[in-house]
Amino acid sequence: MNNDRLALKSGIWYTVCNFLLRCIGFITTPIFTRLLTQEDFGAYNNYTSWVSILTILVTLDLGATLISAKFDYKEKFDEYVLSVLALSSLSCVIWFAVAHVFADRVMNLLGMDMFYINCLLIYLFFYSAVNLFQIRERYLFAYKGTVFSSIFITVGTAFLSVVLVLTMENRLTGRIIGSIVPTILLGAILYVYFIRKGKRIDVRCWKYALPICLPYIPHLLSLTLLNSMDRVMITRICGKRDNALYSLAYNCGTIVTLLMTSLNGAFSPWLGEQLHAKAYDRIRRISKKYILIFCYLAAGVMLLAPEVLLVLGGKAYLPAKYVMPPVAMGCVCQFLYTLFVNVEQFEKKTIGMAFASCAAAAVNYVLNALLIPVFGYVAAAYTTLAGFLLLLLLHMLFVRHMGYAKVYSYRFIILVTLVMMGMTAGINVVYSYDYIRYAILGVYVLIFIFAARKYKTLIINFVRKKTA
Repeated sequence: MNNDRLALKSGIWYTVCNFLLRCIGFITTPIFTRLLTQEDFGAYNNYTSWVSILTILVTLDLGATLISAKFDYKEKFDEYVLSVLALSSLSCVIWFAVAHVFADRVMNLLGMDMFYINCLLIYLFFYSAVNLFQIRERYLFAYKGTVFSSIFITVGTAFLSVVLVLTMENRLTGRIIGSIVPTILLGAILYVYFIRKGKRIDVRCWKYALPICLPYIPHLLSLTLLNSMDRVMITRICGKRDNALYSLAYNCGTIVTLLMTSLNGAFSPWLGEQLHAKAYDRIRRISKKYILIFCYLAAGVMLLAPEVLLVLGGKAYLPAKYVMPPVAMGCVCQFLYTLFVNVEQFEKKTIGMAFASCAAAAVNYVLNALLIPVFGYVAAAYTTLAGFLLLLLLHMLFVRHMGYAKVYSYRFIILVTLVMMGMTAGINVVYSYDYIRYAILGVYVLIFIFAARKYKTLIINFVRKKTA
């Protein structure tokens, strides 16, 4: 029961913390769009795009192995973390060397000067320590370290970036340096922390980790394409204006993804504990409540789409409100298939994940090419949803084939998916009738208040209860 309480408490802290940090991102974005020229702002976004891609390739995403390593290396968990950190660091050094040997080609490919490429690779070297620390803390239900490190990096990055952009002659350089220094500082401290905790590097851990994480890399790269391919194709087919409308609505819709990431950060360690104990009935029972809570929150994002767009973009962006429901529904599918991905990671069966993600990215590309020219940028939201639905189906089949059909209620998940799909279509219709939408929002709020009051004592006890 202690782990259940810790998981819920961690989930609440992760969610609140991530929302606060995302708010900082929303606040600082308009500041930088005004301080930087359009060329510099575009160059910085090119830099961050390559950070997203190279983070997967350079660091090897070794943190994904901790869900199973926590049990397989139960007595030497810190030694394992130090060992995979060393492997990630070695990978960074190799990439750094390759980048300098083929400097001209690399600069041409990335569209950046060598100085910024160096900044990127140095950042990734220290980011590995921060990322492994945060994942380790989550699996130990020690949420305070994760929350503190996230706040330090986010607030430090925002503050330092603004100061450097205002004081340095080259504002792009100031923006990039400001974005990496807090991570480098904290990462250096965490390297010392892991060396003291782990004490030694065991190369045998590399043989354990690589077969798990290497198939996971195509999976993550394909997901990156699934999330970004539509915007590239909209720009090419429909133009920059339609891409601006789509991008803002897409980013608003993925607020649901933020919820997913926050909650899964607490759920996946708890799930690992229960899978290890073979407590399948308990997982199935609690996962139903977990799914309902998430879907309830996702429905709220769909209902509030026009207001969110009005606040962040103004009236000019309101036509993009029809993008948000399918995007939010895609995030629901992403949330549901992540439940199954957690099981695959626990069992170290990651090859199927790579196949599923590549298949979904391919389907998304074909549908985009066929539908965007006919139906415009809104079609991209539905093609992305189709990709996530395919991922959900494939991961359900993979986990069933692995012999874990009893972990989750397949009938319940299929029913929830169908209901949410119906809600997505219905909410799109009520966007044209504000009085109906506001009435539904009123009922939505009343349900929230009723649930909060009914379970007030339980929630307070879970949050405040100190565990041994």
